[in-house]
Amino acid sequence: MRYHYKHKARAGFDQCRRQYGRLRDQVDVITSSRGVYRSRKGILMGVCRGVAEHFNFSVVWLRVIVFCLFLFTGFWPVGVMYIVAGLVLKMEPVVPLKNDEDQEFYQSYTNSRESAIQRVKRKFDNIDRRIQRIEHTVDSREF
Repeated sequence: MRYHYKHKARAGFDQCRRQYGRLRDQVDVITSSRGVYRSRKGILMGVCRGVAEHFNFSVVWLRVIVFCLFLFTGFWPVGVMYIVAGLVLKMEPVVPLKNDEDQEFYQSYTNSRESAIQRVKRKFDNIDRRIQRIEHTVDSREF
């Protein structure tokens, strides 16, 4: 009986993970195709400034609208949506993207943090090996 319960719990967990993955993929497609990013210069997570810059709207007025909605509807609808938007939207690129190739590279880099970490680790391992070779050369008797 216990095995059946654990198996059901595991199946439910796997189903939730797949649904979250599909939802995350859909949100990534929407945000990447439209180019909506969180601003690096924003006050609170940069959501309002990022949306305002994307739609070419005044940041001040968008913040006033969000604040009024926050006051009239309460924390749950607007506050939770704001926090979710802050977690889902990607940060604005440091260097402006010039063409589709730059956009594709940025998307692949931000979507795959594990591969980005592996690339950085390979670079540092390469540098470490080079330093070890230099130290070996300097420490040798022929030097």
